[in-house]
Amino acid sequence: MEWGVVAIIAVAVVLAGSKLPQLARNVGRAQGEFKKGMREGVVEEQESTTPAQSSPPASQPAPPAPTVPPAAEQPRPADQPPAE
Repeated sequence: MEWGVVAIIAVAVVLAGSKLPQLARNVGRAQGEFKKGMREGVVEEQESTTPAQSSPPASQPAPPAPTVPPAAEQPRPADQPPAE
């Protein structure tokens, strides 16, 4: 009985022997694509969990613009001394 199993395996290897290199190549490519997809998924997850540094969050209002006192806006005449 053991010899029968060995014979079947030997016939299968002989018949599929020409396809083994192509099968091994396809398995290697599939493994590479899988690893690439895993790396891209990790990068996308990290980007989605880290807050953006360039813009403030929408929940916080922007700080008000600095105001200029009215006296500084008006030009003073050349013949008057500066007010203190």
